[in-house]
Amino acid sequence: MTQTQHTTLTQLAVAMFSVSDQDAARDFYTGVLGFEVRGDERFGADGEARWLEVAPPGSTARLALNPPMGGTPGGGAIGVESTDVLAEHARLAAHVGVDVDPEPMRAPGAPLMFAVRDPDGNSIWVVEAPSAG
Repeated sequence: MTQTQHTTLTQLAVAMFSVSDQDAARDFYTGVLGFEVRGDERFGADGEARWLEVAPPGSTARLALNPPMGGTPGGGAIGVESTDVLAEHARLAAHVGVDVDPEPMRAPGAPLMFAVRDPDGNSIWVVEAPSAG
């Protein structure tokens, strides 16, 4: 068993995806997935860098959409919860050109889920929210 070390870390708050075009990524996450922009700020000596955050409405965790730092965009994955995975799958599958799994899957011991990929190949797993009780 691993011993817990004292830490000042309190919660998972920001996940980060590398994207090739921050404006196109913002449009995908807000226009297709229904996320909202939580922050969009320029920084650096001449404002050459940009910190862009999006999140599902009501979420405390955010997703930062950043240009690649020394690599290529894409390849990341996050999970978001849904109270109705089947309805969300139907909604996303109705968007022309969106890369969404053909159908949700349920593996023994795992919740109902499916993946949708952003234009850079980052995966957003839509996972059935645990039932209360």
